Amino acid sequence: MPLSEHEQRMLEQMERALYAEDPKFATALEGSGLRTYTRRRVYQAVAGFLVGIALLMAGMVAQQIWISVVGFLVMLGCAVLAVTGWRKAPKPGEHPAAGGGGNRSRPRQRRTVMNRIEQRWQRRRDEQGQ
Repeated sequence: MPLSEHEQRMLEQMERALYAEDPKFATALEGSGLRTYTRRRVYQAVAGFLVGIALLMAGMVAQQIWISVVGFLVMLGCAVLAVTGWRKAPKPGEHPAAGGGGNRSRPRQRRTVMNRIEQRWQRRRDEQGQ
């Protein structure tokens, strides 16, 4: 059941009030911090990869194979984290997608809290119907 016009107006008023009262918090709710989170995750994965290389070399120098194996596993795990974090990072000026799919050919517009709530509601209804 979609929201009535009265409920939509109420939600829009609450959204405007939130932006007026605390714009920093409202933009944090939009998901703009996702880009910095994924960037930080990629940087951490690169640093971990370098630690893995150091472990690999230390194991070879010390002739301790288990240290080299641990270093290789650290490198592999960090490489996977870096690649998945890099792919999930939204491009500059692009808002992150709420759903997995979507129409990629249409340019993305700034989505409001109301639009996201409606999409989530519709997705839940579709999942329950199947």
